[in-house]
Amino acid sequence: MTGKVITLTTDFGLADGYVGVMKGVILGIAPEATIVDLSHEIRPQDVRHGAFVLQTACRYFPPGTIHVVVVDPGVGSQRRILVARAAPDTFVAPDNGVLSWALEDLSVDGVVSVTEARYWRPAVSRTFHGRDIFAPLAAHLARGVPAEALGPAISDWLRIPFPKPRRTGNSNHMQGEILHIDRFGNLITNIEVEAGSGQVTNVSGVPIVLSEHATITVGRCGVASLHRSYAEVEPGQLLAIAGSSGYLELAVREGNAGVTLGVHRGDGIQIQWNPQ
Repeated sequence: MTGKVITLTTDFGLADGYVGVMKGVILGIAPEATIVDLSHEIRPQDVRHGAFVLQTACRYFPPGTIHVVVVDPGVGSQRRILVARAAPDTFVAPDNGVLSWALEDLSVDGVVSVTEARYWRPAVSRTFHGRDIFAPLAAHLARGVPAEALGPAISDWLRIPFPKPRRTGNSNHMQGEILHIDRFGNLITNIEVEAGSGQVTNVSGVPIVLSEHATITVGRCGVASLHRSYAEVEPGQLLAIAGSSGYLELAVREGNAGVTLGVHRGDGIQIQWNPQ
């Protein structure tokens, strides 16, 4: 049997044995599986952080990958456990919105609410469903168990809307927000931008180009135009750049933009440009 790729995204960290135990359960059922640690540094109980990491990473895995996300503030409660099929991949996660942004970009073939306990471990802890439910589910899926065998199909799974940027006031002004701040302190916005052209692509109306005619403002600081690399500015200087995830980013070369600007996830970002 060809081994399936299983990715793990959790808020468990690596100080304890939680991640290793999940891998042990998976390999005990599907020893041919290839397990990839996507991230175990999701902020504790931060569903939006998990949604962002999954959305920006899942597209880079081979077809047929099984993505397991355990960011689960409702563990032990009556919240549902989902298996979603978005051909050719499969997603396993709690029903708390953590799959929303990834599935928004894909064609969803079906979602089931997991009720078939024979695919769980015999004894299920109320506090560690990652070990007792999510890990064995992923392993059985890797071994060929169809999603339809795990429970009834549903359509009312929880969705967290992706925060879209919008034009405000007049046609030359855009309002976005800081979607994520990475470990380097780079401010990743919700504004999609093409790396080569600097063209914003996901706002209704005429697309704009972030050239010398545009000013990007976050907090009390502004930056003009879009740079191609961090090296184009001096150390400590603020710059805008097309990030690897496809979103506009604000960064401080060899510094931390989040700390420097005193901003947080969810804070606003404005783009003002002049007609050329």
